[in-house]
Amino acid sequence: MKELMERARKILVEWKGSLYAFGDGALKKVGPFAKPLGKKALLAVADLGQPWVEPFRREMETSLKEQGLAFQTILGAAPNAPREDLYRIALQLSRSKADMIIALGGGSTIDAAKAAAVLVTYSPEEVQKALGVSEAMAGTIEPYFGVGNVTKVKEAVGRPVLPNIAVMTAASSAAHLTKGSNITDPLTSQKKLIVDEAIYPAAAAFDYSVTLNAPKSLTVDGGLDGIAHVWEVLTGATSYPQYSRLKEVTEISMRLVVWGLQRVNRDPKDKEARMALGLGTDAAGYVLMHGPGGTHGPHLGSFSLVDLMSHGRACALLNPYYTVLFAAATQDSLKMAASVFKDAGYISQDITKLSGRDLGMAVAKAMITFWKELGFPTTLKEAGATEAHLQRMLHAAKNPQLKMKLQQMPAPMDAEKGDVDRLMRPTLEAAFSGDLERVP
Repeated sequence: MKELMERARKILVEWKGSLYAFGDGALKKVGPFAKPLGKKALLAVADLGQPWVEPFRREMETSLKEQGLAFQTILGAAPNAPREDLYRIALQLSRSKADMIIALGGGSTIDAAKAAAVLVTYSPEEVQKALGVSEAMAGTIEPYFGVGNVTKVKEAVGRPVLPNIAVMTAASSAAHLTKGSNITDPLTSQKKLIVDEAIYPAAAAFDYSVTLNAPKSLTVDGGLDGIAHVWEVLTGATSYPQYSRLKEVTEISMRLVVWGLQRVNRDPKDKEARMALGLGTDAAGYVLMHGPGGTHGPHLGSFSLVDLMSHGRACALLNPYYTVLFAAATQDSLKMAASVFKDAGYISQDITKLSGRDLGMAVAKAMITFWKELGFPTTLKEAGATEAHLQRMLHAAKNPQLKMKLQQMPAPMDAEKGDVDRLMRPTLEAAFSGDLERVP
């Protein structure tokens, strides 16, 4: 496992260079990262005032003071980055006149900080002119959802987005390393996504020891979110020229996360396991940013389940069923995943004799066995979903702003041709009942 950890470290250094500090002492680098960006920062801190976060907050603030930076501190975002928290953070950012925003927290606070920086940078008039949206919509986050809309405004206006620095506290989404921002509308319980080069963090930091006191549920949710990232990107990239490199990093990521979760499940204070989870989920960020697209079906479904469970939990629950659906198109990826799960003790069959749907079934069943071992729900019904949730997922899949998720599938779906009802509906029904045989 030490060799895999070293390979993951090398990947991160080659990818992010000196603008990503990870491992012991990473928080001390936040001040030096911030100094070239200005003189004043707004800090958005998840769980502000809670005992677990205070030592890390103080270490980060000390680093800023040593560099002569002024700062104000506010509460970060709640889970799934509710739209109201985004607007609250954007308001405080605007009032503060800060030169940058620094987010200390998990993916939700980091995503909200990225989006808040966008809202503060561009006026409604600039957005209306650049994107051709209505006057009523131009002052909201809505026009930015989808791919590349922030960049369109940036190029039209000639002004970059206010810089953000991401300081991660959870081994999960790799939001500190990526160009995505997920924001939730609590009124509809629907999450939407911004994907844009313009919102990449200017720098990032992650001291993996921060996660030592994380509750088991958060740790497992995050680890399985990391697996969802690499698995969905890889299976959607089978014809991509860099597929072999993606598969290599995906295997490193999956092996680190599976091993780390097994160890943490036995001993939450296992520091080596925490390091493996941090490196594994960070490597997942590399895969997410270097694939031809992004995640697909499970992530799309998770956007409609925010009122039931965490993002990572929803993705993990749906992944076995989509694994069976796309088995015919992902045979090489399945062979790699089968090797990972067999070595971890979740497949007893001779995987060299499996192919086609049978191989997909073996990997899906291994996932379900592992999820159960970690105390995860493995069906939508068990998680509390209703027919209304199924309808919400199907409706969201037909939203043009989320079309990217259909296009990134191993066998792309076209909502206008009825693929959502023909293929996605029975897959979600299988996920509801737990019957893999119902997957078309």
